[in-house]
Amino acid sequence: MAMVTTIHGDMEETALVKSEGDFEDDNECTHWIEYRLPGSDEIVHRSAHVVLKQPLSADALAALFGNQ
Repeated sequence: MAMVTTIHGDMEETALVKSEGDFEDDNECTHWIEYRLPGSDEIVHRSAHVVLKQPLSADALAALFGNQ
């Protein structure tokens, strides 16, 4: 069985409620997964995978780090 690392330690995936979603715009594609305890709104694990559609330019990277 798959284990999920949560804020309460490792738990079996089957013991949790899983929700997934996607977001896409002109700049990125994002996929996220959240796990909650059954009967609870408490998120015990959240992960996201983001893919940029176009690479950042050197100027954009410098701006992110405050070097501009």
